[in-house]
Amino acid sequence: MARNKKSTKSGRLRLVGYARVSTEEQAREGISMHAQRERLEAYCTAHNYDLIAFETDNGVSGKIPPAKRPGLARALALVSKGEADGLLALKLDRLSRRTRDVLDLVDDSRRGGWRLISVSEQLDTGSAAGRLVVTVLAALAEMEREQAAERTRFALDAIARQGRARSRFVPFGYRTAAGGTEQTKGDRKAMVPYPAEQRVLRRLRKLRKKGMGARTIARALEAEGLKNPRSGSPWTPSNVGSILRTLERRDEALA
Repeated sequence: MARNKKSTKSGRLRLVGYARVSTEEQAREGISMHAQRERLEAYCTAHNYDLIAFETDNGVSGKIPPAKRPGLARALALVSKGEADGLLALKLDRLSRRTRDVLDLVDDSRRGGWRLISVSEQLDTGSAAGRLVVTVLAALAEMEREQAAERTRFALDAIARQGRARSRFVPFGYRTAAGGTEQTKGDRKAMVPYPAEQRVLRRLRKLRKKGMGARTIARALEAEGLKNPRSGSPWTPSNVGSILRTLERRDEALA
């Protein structure tokens, strides 16, 4: 998107300053609004930029999405309308505590043709060094996603080892203590083996060990007349494959 050509009389870069502080942070670290503003004004003076506006969010968590914070939303509106050439913050965590949110802002700045500048991290999306910082941030975001997935997997594995369902739906081969296939909210009781489905699981394991895939196993079960005790529907590669995947995940968790 083309930028609005309107500028200050000096023709210098026009920036909107943004500061955020939560009550807890201010008490613990002394990151006051006044201190942040002073640093941003000094930065603009040193680089010959114009600080045309200063927006704040006081007592607002950095975990709240940028668009849902009044001060940051106003600052972003100024740059998106072309009334400023960039957004300036003292630290990236003032913009967000979530790396993904920061990267989204970087993407918005690239598409909109404005600059995102953070003083402490020396991030300026208008410079080569700044773009290198973005690359590092993207790598960190990917690592955060992988760590979150790993924590979730470990937690679900622990649940499986305790004999409980990993989700609301009870896996094939088991029932709730009350005999149902779905757990009620807050139910953490161990599952109970269901004989009819356990027989199917034993047969599935044997066929799988022979190297058969889901399609071949489905045909074999149908040919043997071994019905699906849970749904009563015919065996298909899809429902066989789903049971096999759940079975393999459970076996891995219990290994």
